[in-house]
Amino acid sequence: MAVGLAIQSEGGQYAGKITVFVVLSCMIAATGGIIFGYDLGISGGLTSMESFLKEFFPHVYNKMKKETKTSNYCKFDSQLLTLFTSSLHIAGLIASFFASPVTRAYGRKLSILIGGTALVAGAALGGASYNIYMLLLGRVLLGTGLGFTNQAIPLYLSEMALSKYRGAFNMGFQICLNIGFIMATFTNYCTVKIRGGWGWRISLAMAASPAAILTIGAIFLPETPNSLIEHGDDHVKAKLMLQRIRGVDDVQVELDDLIQASHASKSVKHPFKTLLQRKYRPQLIMSIAIPFFLQATGIGVIGFYAPVLFRTIGLAESTSLLSATLISFVGLGSTIASSLIVDKLGRRVLFHLGGILMFVTQMLIGAVMAAKLGDHGELSKGCGILVLILICVYVAAFGLSWGPLGWVVPSEIFPLEIRSAAQSINIATSLLFTFVIAQGFLAMLCKMKSGTFFFFGGWVALMTGFIYFFLPETKNIPIEKMEKIWVEHTFWSRFVPNSQEYENSKTEATPLVAAAILSVVCIFCSTGEYGHYYGYKGVGVEDEDDGVDEKLRHVDVEGIAENKVEDNSSLEEILVESMERLVLVEEIAETRRPCFEVEKSDFNMAAAAEVAESTALADTESG
Repeated sequence: MAVGLAIQSEGGQYAGKITVFVVLSCMIAATGGIIFGYDLGISGGLTSMESFLKEFFPHVYNKMKKETKTSNYCKFDSQLLTLFTSSLHIAGLIASFFASPVTRAYGRKLSILIGGTALVAGAALGGASYNIYMLLLGRVLLGTGLGFTNQAIPLYLSEMALSKYRGAFNMGFQICLNIGFIMATFTNYCTVKIRGGWGWRISLAMAASPAAILTIGAIFLPETPNSLIEHGDDHVKAKLMLQRIRGVDDVQVELDDLIQASHASKSVKHPFKTLLQRKYRPQLIMSIAIPFFLQATGIGVIGFYAPVLFRTIGLAESTSLLSATLISFVGLGSTIASSLIVDKLGRRVLFHLGGILMFVTQMLIGAVMAAKLGDHGELSKGCGILVLILICVYVAAFGLSWGPLGWVVPSEIFPLEIRSAAQSINIATSLLFTFVIAQGFLAMLCKMKSGTFFFFGGWVALMTGFIYFFLPETKNIPIEKMEKIWVEHTFWSRFVPNSQEYENSKTEATPLVAAAILSVVCIFCSTGEYGHYYGYKGVGVEDEDDGVDEKLRHVDVEGIAENKVEDNSSLEEILVESMERLVLVEEIAETRRPCFEVEKSDFNMAAAAEVAESTALADTESG
């Protein structure tokens, strides 16, 4: 069953519909965002919860309740307390590099399953903790799970969705992240009221619920067609999956593009090393810059420490938790709005709009706190409400722009041959700077005070300029055709070759191609003598020599290739002329039957060419 409008394969679009099968699959995968959002939101609430602080961080509790001389900005300054938050991200950073080869070799589904299992274990251990070591170990397990799921889920969503709706589908991850954040802040608001001071256990253990949904759901998730072709080379199964997820029978154009991308991918044996090549310079820069800027917006300040921040300006414990819940709803609403317009207005418009709003609100928040909040005392009620409103506007701007687009854009700009490696760098960079900000924010707040907000505001201005000058528009462009945005860009075109050169840079047309074709043919239909002549041994025959050696020497395939390269001919032209000359070898097979009894009628010249081309690709890539 399919719903929505069909789109045809015109203007770079593939034929297909939004199907119920795709929607359900993406909904299950996107629950990984709920876990990520929950773990982000739960941290800030717990670090302001008095019963939790008394249990694990008594020195912070004493500063907050008993030391009246401590500055408002320094009450929560503790490296051990921030380690509770940041340990999750450093573990995720390391895990993301292990997730890359798993995702590439075994598919997105297995990475999601591994990540879900680690998340369930981490949540259970956190809820049962009775000392700081168990608490931190639980956070490390959660981080490991997030390293795997955050690496695989954005790729899964991008590959399952039609290019026309890819932005909206990928934003499902960010929407779920906001839902998880709301769940966390509301859970904290409820559990803080539990008598006996054990409500924090519920807050930590509740992360197991969405993790269990993801883990069980991952068992039934289908693999993406891209992944089926990449690690299984099963074109028939991939075509059936494409027909099922697109809701149409005519998927050959998209399938051909996926197969072509897979051939290029398989020729790359070391994707991380390949990513350093000049032609991938835009993707390498974006895989680092976008996640870095995402964290430099300062959203981690709000995400991790909103309750702490509200307590800093004088709000009570339950009021600060309730205010954090309100902010979560604002973020969810703006993200949903963004998903409805991102594929109409484009990514760049939302980046610019969000950047301007975030810059203005950061400056205003810093100004209010600098003017009205000293080292001691509290903000007036009016100023406190003003800061809360400004934070809500800031979160709305983030949810409209960098929040979802910081995940959408990196997941759609990487070609298949470097996709898992580049996504790992993207996730690792995000988690690295999340760790840095989480670990350093409370100390920064203590030292810089209100200047912290001017600091992040400056970064927002810089990143908005970066997007304006360096990020091309990606809306409505099929994911396997994304290289054209770099070729046509004023700056990046100096690094990325044009369309014809781009293809030749993937599959460089050298005499190795033609030589490899002849070698494959000789394996199937030549003698041991001639197999040895072209670099292969051990293929024997029982006939006697009849002058075939002289005939083969006239099949000057390498000469053809050299001449064609000099004429700047395409790889296809080289293959065609080479194959015409190799008809002679097929004729030879009539009189020279190999000992393993391969009939001429069984020999598929096109298949031999395909195998030879793949062999040559690997040789040229390594060369």
